[in-house]
Amino acid sequence: MTEKKTWSDRFEASLHPAIARFNASIGFDIELIEHDLTGSIAHAKGLAKAEIISDLEAQSIISGLEQIRSEYKAGQFNPGIDEEDVHFAVEKRLTAIVGDAGKKLHTARSRNDQVGTDIRLYLRDRITEISAQLKAFQQVLLELATDNIETLIPGYTHLQRAQPLSLAHHLLAYFEMAQRDRERLADVYKRTNISPLGCGALAGTTFPIDRHYTASLLNFDGVYGNSLDGVSDRDFAIEFLSASSLILVHLSRLSEEIIIWASQEFSFVTLTDRCATGSSIMPQKKNPDVPELIRGKTGRVFGHLQGMLVLMKGLPLAYNKDLQEDKEAIFDSVTTVKACLEAMTILLAEGIEFRKARLDLAVAEDFSNATDVADYLATKGVPFREAYNLVGKVVKTSLAAGKLLKDLTLAEWQALHPAIEADIYTAIAPKNVVAARNSYGGTGFARVKEAIERAKKAIDID
Repeated sequence: MTEKKTWSDRFEASLHPAIARFNASIGFDIELIEHDLTGSIAHAKGLAKAEIISDLEAQSIISGLEQIRSEYKAGQFNPGIDEEDVHFAVEKRLTAIVGDAGKKLHTARSRNDQVGTDIRLYLRDRITEISAQLKAFQQVLLELATDNIETLIPGYTHLQRAQPLSLAHHLLAYFEMAQRDRERLADVYKRTNISPLGCGALAGTTFPIDRHYTASLLNFDGVYGNSLDGVSDRDFAIEFLSASSLILVHLSRLSEEIIIWASQEFSFVTLTDRCATGSSIMPQKKNPDVPELIRGKTGRVFGHLQGMLVLMKGLPLAYNKDLQEDKEAIFDSVTTVKACLEAMTILLAEGIEFRKARLDLAVAEDFSNATDVADYLATKGVPFREAYNLVGKVVKTSLAAGKLLKDLTLAEWQALHPAIEADIYTAIAPKNVVAARNSYGGTGFARVKEAIERAKKAIDID
């Protein structure tokens, strides 16, 4: 037998123990306790302002709620399955502390608008924390970029050598992704920071509460204008999971590149002992566990996003018990995103070392300067498509001869086209190839330096 609930005077029998366990959310929604206490304190003040309870009763309730906060932090408040959820657990403990005044706290409020308030208070705090982590990630990227403006790295399309790049330019691409991530989170924050408190179960309340007052106490930007929407809206949660998924898309792409770069075939980076592990059987190995785990954990958040979309797609207005399932998806996504951001930031700061000699060799041993020959001919008045075809032919013959473009003699170049002069060797040298790409947003060193200055300003603006 389970203890009778506050709602069970309607019922003659108690819940079956297995159903009680199935129904309970206390095992995970205890995560919301501090936000539940904060929301309840604002509600108590609102009840007093509306003269629904006395100022003395409000003071007693607030004191009791703060005592529960202290007990929880000290590990002395540990509600179990019989409390069903964090909201009932708090109310039960409050009544034990302050007596009948505690029973008045739920006046003009339903658990529907209560939990909606709690989850928004929780999520806006987590959004702020994740945004700060993204900024820290950007700062590490910016430091690496500043140190590697003239370090070259092969650029790829279709995972085939394409054109050489400034390593800083490559790293700054991830800075830009993280900047968009922060902008998205800021936008999600706006729609999260709206108060449903006072919407009641679905229809509002008969009590003369001031919803704007309690919203201001909780630093919400406004209140829901429709009570049905207020208690049933989870758009903000879906948006958060979508933004979180994109954060992990970006981290996973970077992870994949680091895994490739660390392979013996590429050898562009060395993994330090601080952020790598070994094999249980092969003593020579050093495994890129951090980026592999980030790549793997990405699927968790994708799954939570899909789960929330499926959860919401068939729910009629207003509140339905299905919405209990939103919390674990949000909590786990928050935990996963924060852990992955922390790990990637540490990995970039302490876990990888770029092998600059190997990178210099890599950009000098391929045909990624072929486009620059075509560009060179175009500056000499040769139509680009004609130049493109000419260079394709010389690449073909050079491959057959086992030569690179830099190995061709001037006579061989002039046999390709008489407009080619000795300065072709300067034009196709890797550093000159990179430096020449000075269109806005390009990899030219001058442009990369400008991009770094823009990036510095971007992360100073919050």
